[in-house]
Amino acid sequence: MSTSLESQDAAARREWMAVLARTPRDALKAALDAALDGAKLPAYEWLRAPDIGLAMVRGRIGGTGAAFNLGEATVTRATLRLRTDDGSAPVGVAVHMGRDKERATLAALADALLQMPRHAESLQAQLIAPLAARIAEERRRKEAEAAATKVEFFTMVRGE
Repeated sequence: MSTSLESQDAAARREWMAVLARTPRDALKAALDAALDGAKLPAYEWLRAPDIGLAMVRGRIGGTGAAFNLGEATVTRATLRLRTDDGSAPVGVAVHMGRDKERATLAALADALLQMPRHAESLQAQLIAPLAARIAEERRRKEAEAAATKVEFFTMVRGE
């Protein structure tokens, strides 16, 4: 595999993992069930069972300045390997904020399935694309809501 193809694959995986990390459990479960078209979830083995821990959240002064530790956030992570008949053994990884172990399991399963060529295209179309659109719409809604409360301040200069 060429380096540019590897970097394209890595970029695509980063994008779908970002979508999976931001998707609520119910939406993820429903979308995964629909994408698998009623088939049962594949067998897998845990490399790292869902685990709840803390991660340090960092901030930057003014958004671009010196970094500082803002505080800790609860995260859940999981890593699994699919058991497949064709000899491939894709590894799925999930990390998200919160304490939802089932959500981490579903996201790790989706990540592993997305790495399999026979599932990748249908899962991209039926799972990732709708969830990404939902996240983008929610972001637009929040931005519009915040924009509605924006106040324009101006200073009047005395003309002396």
